[in-house]
Amino acid sequence: MTRPATPAAPSVEELEEQERRLTLPRFTYDDAWALGCLLVELARERGAPVAVDIRRGGQQLFHAALPGSAPDNDAWIDRKRRVVERYGCSSYLVGSRFRAKGTTFEDSSRLDPDRYAAHGGSFPVRVEGAGVVGAVTVSGLPQVADHALVVEALERFTAA
Repeated sequence: MTRPATPAAPSVEELEEQERRLTLPRFTYDDAWALGCLLVELARERGAPVAVDIRRGGQQLFHAALPGSAPDNDAWIDRKRRVVERYGCSSYLVGSRFRAKGTTFEDSSRLDPDRYAAHGGSFPVRVEGAGVVGAVTVSGLPQVADHALVVEALERFTAA
């Protein structure tokens, strides 16, 4: 299995459009399981050494660590997920907005970088009429690829 090349970095506008488009009608325990399994399947097809985490509120509904991932990936998951919980949008979008202003999240957010990371890979679980109810997070690839994997899985999940 060969890993695909890292995708091009999306613009702030493209990231915002992804979030508008990938709003779910509901998000149940079964939905979390199905989305998590889909992410694992996509990662295995690519030989991606990732950890996958899905949360709703304060509850972890799905977690998997694939070969090649490490405990450090879980720490990255927590840091990226906290950005989604605080800002209500993807960790990659938050970091991209800071970069678009000519600064970095680490330099300008005033948040502890040991607890928050605005790197790609955590995406809000947004439900129609309810807003952000959780996060789906991947860690183990370059940040653009982590983000792209989550977006691809959500696109397939919403199309099903």
